[in-house]
Amino acid sequence: MQKYKLTQAGLNLIQQALSIYDSDLRLAVSNRRFAEMFDLPQALYTEGARFDDTIRHLATDGEYGPVGDIDRFVAARVDQARAFKAHYMERTRANGRTISVEGAPLPNGGWVTVYTDITPVKQQEALLRTRSELLSEEVLRRSEELSATNRQLASANAALREAQAELREIEARTRLTTEMMPAHIARVDDRGVYTFSNRRLSSVMPGRPSDIVGLHGSQALGPSWAKVSARLDLALAGEQSIFEFTDDDSQRRIRAVFTPDPAEPGVYILSHDVTGETQARAALQQTRRREMAAQLTSGLAHDFSNLLTIILGMQSKLSRMVGPDAAPLVTATLQTARRGGDLLNRIADITSHRIWRPEPVALPAFLDDLATLATPSLPGGVSLTVEATARAVYLLDAGMLQDAALNLVLNAADACGARGAIRVAARAVGDTWLELVVTDTGPGFAPLALSHGLDPFFTTKGGAGSGLGLAMVYDMAKLAGGDVRLANGDSGARVTLRLPLREAVSLLRPGLVLLVEDDPDLRAQLRETLTGLGHAVAEASSVDEACALAEGLDVDVVLSDITLEGTAPGTDLPARLPGLPVRLMTALPESSALYQRAAALGPVLRKPFSPEALAAFLTEVPA
Repeated sequence: MQKYKLTQAGLNLIQQALSIYDSDLRLAVSNRRFAEMFDLPQALYTEGARFDDTIRHLATDGEYGPVGDIDRFVAARVDQARAFKAHYMERTRANGRTISVEGAPLPNGGWVTVYTDITPVKQQEALLRTRSELLSEEVLRRSEELSATNRQLASANAALREAQAELREIEARTRLTTEMMPAHIARVDDRGVYTFSNRRLSSVMPGRPSDIVGLHGSQALGPSWAKVSARLDLALAGEQSIFEFTDDDSQRRIRAVFTPDPAEPGVYILSHDVTGETQARAALQQTRRREMAAQLTSGLAHDFSNLLTIILGMQSKLSRMVGPDAAPLVTATLQTARRGGDLLNRIADITSHRIWRPEPVALPAFLDDLATLATPSLPGGVSLTVEATARAVYLLDAGMLQDAALNLVLNAADACGARGAIRVAARAVGDTWLELVVTDTGPGFAPLALSHGLDPFFTTKGGAGSGLGLAMVYDMAKLAGGDVRLANGDSGARVTLRLPLREAVSLLRPGLVLLVEDDPDLRAQLRETLTGLGHAVAEASSVDEACALAEGLDVDVVLSDITLEGTAPGTDLPARLPGLPVRLMTALPESSALYQRAAALGPVLRKPFSPEALAAFLTEVPA
């Protein structure tokens, strides 16, 4: 900032007028002489002033003499500016004074122009032409003055060139810094028009334009403008605003900061993509809710289980003591008590410790398996159709997702009754979400069910339902950082299960895997899996043997169990082989001290695992 002030002060001291316009045809730098020479209002010599507005003002003020069609004149000058070339010219202004105009383009777009009042020089030339024989002494004196003026002009031009080079460097460094930021930095004026942008809007909100200077916010943001315009009004009124919104087109979650400009009407804008953070936050919140629910229900469930056990025992004894008239009542009491036990098990499933464990899943195959599992449980008159428009391999917890999808399909079958159709479709929404949509031809959700269908224990099935099915689906979605939406379609209910979209990393080039496993049968199975993935395999059963092989082989990655032959565990390998990536696997529980030691070193693959999970694990980059 100090260097900028010194540079501006130096520019104000020179006698020439100077202006620098950037590639967007907006004023970047000018000195005091520029405003004075052309008698400009403050708005036209303020940083960000538009070139076409300045030309229009000068033309209207008579600077260029009589102009017939001002709009056409301004458009022609703007076209010349966009194709700017180095030039020097002299012209006589409307006030009778003569100026020279020297312009040079800048490397990153835009140009610098120097204006010099050469009226005295022109007067001298005229005098020399008309009275040369009478004014020899005057000619000599004027020539000396001209020489002095030329020397001064050369000195000023040298200073201007130096200032020009420094300004170009400052501009390039500033623009590079802002464009490298992983966020969109911009400024809008009091009309909502962008006066600056670091061209990162398209990376924060895919599908939006990058070059937005001169555009109104509604043009740059599209439908999302309605979500931010009220916040912009607050910032223009002097109140900083920090908020989040979802971009409708890209489905990205955006956090924005609107800060009032203290110098002139306008707002500085900082916005960045927080979709991943939002998904992680939702998953963490759901985990905490589940932990609290587990704490609240575990004690009650324990005592209730004891009571049910006593009731079952007493009713069994009572059935042997009473007559046949009481038998139906005893049987009903036993059935109710057992149903209470089933309900406790369902509650335990919701509040128990569950973790979203993603692994590579191919959606077409997943949906085919879902149809195979669900079809035998459907009534004969109910059909099931599955469809996957998203055909990539995604990171999902196949077990939890299958439980949730089966739950939704069976609920849809109950809604259809004896006859109907159920459709399950999977699709990607941009690069943000993966949606699994289950629709049916039943009566749809009642208004009360739309409002409370995801609440625990809410059911429309009367005594036949526990009210925990959709709650478990909602719990699974939240654990993954996603959501569940209930709605009615054209001919029935529609449940949308939305999960974060994470494409599985494709397998890297085949290489040599050093497999360290002390179980011969398991080692043979893993060798077959690795060779099926295209890798060559070298085998060892202990840490010492693995280190000896690694010295003589060109190993790409080490895959080792934690427990091995000998006294050294597999967790010693990262330190013993510091130049190689080491991947650890185990069947030990997470509570094991050895497992925790391995987890502190990097990702751990839990046994058993699928070939897809192994392929993704070998290519995973440790944090």
